[in-house]
Amino acid sequence: MSIPRELRYFFVFFFSTGFVAGFAGVAEAQQKRRVEIEHAGTLERDDSIVLNAERLLNNVRIRHNDNGNDILILCDSAYSYIGTNRVDAFGNVHINQGDTLDLYAHFVHYDGDISFARAIKDVRLVKESTTLYSDTLDYDITNNVGYYDDWGKIVDSTNVLTSKMGRYFVSENLVWFYRDVEATNENYVLLSDTVRYNTETSLIDIYGPTTIRDSVNIIFSEAGWYNSQTGEAKLTKNPVMYNESQILKGDIINYKREEKFGKAQGKVEITDFENDVIVRGNNSWYDETSEIAFMTDSALFIYISKGDSLFLHADTLKTIPDELEGEKIIMAYRRAKFYRADMQGKCDSLVYFTRDSTIQMYQSPVLWSDNNQLVADFIEMKSNPETPNELRLYNNAFIISEQDSAVFDQVKGKNMIGYIIDNRLNYINVDGNGQAIYYVRDNEEDVGPNRTEGSRIKIIFKEGKVNDIKFYTGITGNLKPMFQLVDSEKRLEGFDWKDRIRPKSKFDIFKWDDDTLSASPRKEIQDVRQEKMPKQATEEHDGHSHEQEKHEH
Repeated sequence: MSIPRELRYFFVFFFSTGFVAGFAGVAEAQQKRRVEIEHAGTLERDDSIVLNAERLLNNVRIRHNDNGNDILILCDSAYSYIGTNRVDAFGNVHINQGDTLDLYAHFVHYDGDISFARAIKDVRLVKESTTLYSDTLDYDITNNVGYYDDWGKIVDSTNVLTSKMGRYFVSENLVWFYRDVEATNENYVLLSDTVRYNTETSLIDIYGPTTIRDSVNIIFSEAGWYNSQTGEAKLTKNPVMYNESQILKGDIINYKREEKFGKAQGKVEITDFENDVIVRGNNSWYDETSEIAFMTDSALFIYISKGDSLFLHADTLKTIPDELEGEKIIMAYRRAKFYRADMQGKCDSLVYFTRDSTIQMYQSPVLWSDNNQLVADFIEMKSNPETPNELRLYNNAFIISEQDSAVFDQVKGKNMIGYIIDNRLNYINVDGNGQAIYYVRDNEEDVGPNRTEGSRIKIIFKEGKVNDIKFYTGITGNLKPMFQLVDSEKRLEGFDWKDRIRPKSKFDIFKWDDDTLSASPRKEIQDVRQEKMPKQATEEHDGHSHEQEKHEH
């Protein structure tokens, strides 16, 4: 809120005349400060026109030493009031203060007794490369402060700033702008309610709801600062940065336009409309040059789809550019865990390639789908646009399918390739060292487990459960009735039903049991572009096409 002009004039008069120090001080000060008329073409006096005033005409030059401030007034004509230090100057008025500040206007009322000047019409206040424009300006000479309350504009070498009300602290090179503030240059437009501008550094301090638009982004904040020269900003209250495809929120946002670097802290959320993705965390940064982005501290990745969104959590989420232009590699590493209604999973590290929608899971990966659990040393999922999606398990592959609380169908082998239709496992091929325990059923009652070994096995699923198992080469096996079984015959070696760590909801992805990690060293994600699948596993599957699998099925 601005002080009304009349009250401001009174306060300046009251304190400058020294009432608080006593009337004697006023008289002494007035004797020491006297307006001097240095030049006028004509000097007249007519009390019938203006009482106790001298009228000065033609090239008027008046000087006043105001407590060390050397004030020079130039104008076409003026009234100088006898017994005071007051002057009314008219026409092409120019006031110079100490050769550092110049005030121009059509009319100026100057009161040297209270160190005050009021300028009216086409006002310009000039200090070096900074100029204030207004229709009316009050100027406190002692404190070097200019006030306007009916629109004003500051122009310097960098910016143009306008507002309805303003205060220009000349000595500090600071300008406060109030109400309907607008700041512009060729790089941005700023709209605000209240800002403070430093004319030396071009720094804009934000003190209210503020919007900044540049060629790419729109920025909003209620507090912080913006460097209008460099484009650097620190936003500290309800900051938001958005463009046509994304929105970034956080407790604090830092942005460096020249370095093309951004950082956000505290309740960070990035929404990507084009890719239907939301990323959350408490610490994030992005380098536009390298196109590398990080999210840490409660990092959460959400892929939005109708009624079936995917929720992924890891200690760190990282995005880097792929070799294929426009494509990304998204990495979630250390304690990665995800949940979707039809599939859940966990591993130490996970990589997603946008170019072909491939997902790779590293170190102790586990997948759950319906009643099935799938583990291996390395798991890869690939989305195919025209053929069924693929699920590949390499080295020590093991599938467990729960039939009831105590009965599990089990298949293990060296490597496996599965095919997913309508978001459900349809069948899986096992290549190498295949072993299976499959419970034979009669009228939905378990007769007994068929324990079989073979180098190639096919597992057929129906409604999320194992429906049939077929063996193709090297078959050995036996069937025992349930009552003859001992516990060791109910499980294949390495059996571990991990339902205790399976995320049952999106909230469970933030829970972790360290004991579930393998004791082997963590596999670092390095050059994942060339490590999309183990070479040995790829060679073993060459020539065994999906068309052959369809024929066998």
